[in-house]
Amino acid sequence: MSEPATAAQRDAPDIEAQREAFFAKGWCRFAFDPVLFAWVQAALPAARESVRDPANAEWLRHGGTWFAGVHVLPNDASGALEGVPPIAGVAIDFIRSVLGDGDPALRAFDWDRGQVSVCYPGYPQQDPEETESLYRYRVKRDAAHLDGLLREGPDRRRHLREYHGFVLGLPLVEADPGAAPFSIWEGSHEMMRSGFRKIFEGVPLEAWTEQDVTKAYQALRREIFEACPRVEITARPGEAYLVHRLALHGVAPWRDGAEAGPDGRMILYFRPPIGGPTHWLEAC
Repeated sequence: MSEPATAAQRDAPDIEAQREAFFAKGWCRFAFDPVLFAWVQAALPAARESVRDPANAEWLRHGGTWFAGVHVLPNDASGALEGVPPIAGVAIDFIRSVLGDGDPALRAFDWDRGQVSVCYPGYPQQDPEETESLYRYRVKRDAAHLDGLLREGPDRRRHLREYHGFVLGLPLVEADPGAAPFSIWEGSHEMMRSGFRKIFEGVPLEAWTEQDVTKAYQALRREIFEACPRVEITARPGEAYLVHRLALHGVAPWRDGAEAGPDGRMILYFRPPIGGPTHWLEAC
């Protein structure tokens, strides 16, 4: 009589499908995981406190409809908080083992402090300092962007400053699908990779961060809008989605009739810094 299949063996087809989706489309989804759900429930009070904390008031933007909450969750390098164990679950195992097979840097890394991203009904409103063109881009194109390219100076020029390994999205509360969902342009990660190879071609590695990539990046985005399908990703607490670090993504406006609880649409994002500019561009 043959030995019964292990859990890993039973889940192998799902894992392979997730791996294929991640590399082909630039993202994959993870079904409800009781281990992750327990962690999310335990971390939720700290996330709520970070939103209420007056020290984080600067993150409330767009007429009070978006709390950006970058790095406001007080977790440590293991993802643990006071009274909350290190982050765990199928999605975390997938990053460290499945993706780690092709990228050793993903086998062991430190978690960054989580971003508590909250949208409220009416998102987005126009900030006083926001130009009409930027506001239209937020409404029409979900403020689509590539993480790590920061706008700097009075002319808001883009430079490569941060090297994230991936983006992991963890919904913290229930919300309708139309409540400012996460959006992604599928396949855009490889167009970004190809485009930035050209942008940095001939540029010494130590000068990459000083290279003004604004115009080339904007042109690359336009190509992606034409070539790649836009997909909205929604999930519930205990589920997760993993996004390739080079994928173009954004947040859609809150649709009429969409509902959420008093917390709004609250999602926790992790974007741990891994490696340097070469790893950011060339790793799997």
